Amino acid sequence: MAALVAENFRFLSLFFKSKDVMIFNGLVALGTVGSEELFSVVAFNCPCSPARNYIYGLAAIGVPALALFLIGVIWNNHTWNLVAECHKRGTKNFSTAATFLLFGSIMGRAAVAPVTWSVISLLRGEAYICALSEFVKPSSLDKFPAEYGAEMLARFPCKDIPSNLTKFRDEVTRRLRYESQLFGWLLIGIVAVLVFLTKCLKHCCSPLSYRQEAYWSQYRANEDKLFRRTAEVHSRILAANNVKHFFGFVALDKEEKELVQEFPVEGVQPSPQWNAITGVYIYRENKGFPLYSRLHKWAKGVEGNGPTPEGHEMLFLAS
Repeated sequence: MAALVAENFRFLSLFFKSKDVMIFNGLVALGTVGSEELFSVVAFNCPCSPARNYIYGLAAIGVPALALFLIGVIWNNHTWNLVAECHKRGTKNFSTAATFLLFGSIMGRAAVAPVTWSVISLLRGEAYICALSEFVKPSSLDKFPAEYGAEMLARFPCKDIPSNLTKFRDEVTRRLRYESQLFGWLLIGIVAVLVFLTKCLKHCCSPLSYRQEAYWSQYRANEDKLFRRTAEVHSRILAANNVKHFFGFVALDKEEKELVQEFPVEGVQPSPQWNAITGVYIYRENKGFPLYSRLHKWAKGVEGNGPTPEGHEMLFLAS
């Protein structure tokens, strides 16, 4: 029984590890939904004033979406790899297709949260109703009193209206909510189609088999995990050595003493080595052998970043 449970646990671990990007995007979407709900309850307050309604409604949808998009760009590792690449080597070694693929990857991941925010806002309809209520034509409302105009229509989202206009407010709200939700569902459909086509295009154009692509994904995850863990230990030991050199001793706990004894650190890596393993990496092969990362390429002693007679560039970006 214990063996069966352990086997199932390993299966689930491998499954979720292979779906890390999908799970991350899902968590971002769920977090965005929760944030939008909280915003609607706490912060959203339509001014119910002509001209102001439109600006406020658009701002309630657009400004948070823009902020979420910029946060998504900032959190994406590809963004800073691209910055490092442009700073150290420029983009002359990348083809147009590779550059487009890189920007598409950055923008696509950054768009998850703002698209989710926009969809939820449209499905709720409050911001849309606030923005467009004053633009409803009174002539489209049956027996709407002629003495009322856009100023009264702008007050419909706040329900602060005469009692004889209640049925007109309900009709306007229902009409605008229908339009808002229709746009929301259309946006969902468009995004779903684009994601489907992108996934199909990615797998059709990939130079790797499904198994090798899965192996590459596992390699990147393991390399990153081991690199971070080793860098943390290396920096701790180096700091301990420098503190000991300054004070003549260093106060270490039992675990740290074992690390210092087990992994002696004599020096640090020079800047050219750090530069060599930092930046954008697009899958390449050298003499028929795959190079799965910049660190892998550096370890094999392969120089340069562009395609050479011995190295063949494969336009498939590490996700």
